Amino acid sequence: MRGRSFLVVLATMALSILGGIGTAFASGHEVKEPREGGWVTPCSLVGVNPVHHPEIFGNPAVARSYGFIRSPGGSWQVAPNCRR
Repeated sequence: MRGRSFLVVLATMALSILGGIGTAFASGHEVKEPREGGWVTPCSLVGVNPVHHPEIFGNPAVARSYGFIRSPGGSWQVAPNCRR
């Protein structure tokens, strides 16, 4: 009986992991490589702290390639015509 219970637990764990991976791919979000402090997704500043991503926000051309522009006040915003 113990062997069967172990297999059921193992199969449940495997399905949970595979389901999570499938959900991540099905979400349709393009995610760039992980950065210190998290990820940066083009055309989205949700949860992004520019201080943690100097390789992007320290160079206006790179920031523009992600769809970000600097406002006259100095804060970062998503360009109005940004498309993922």
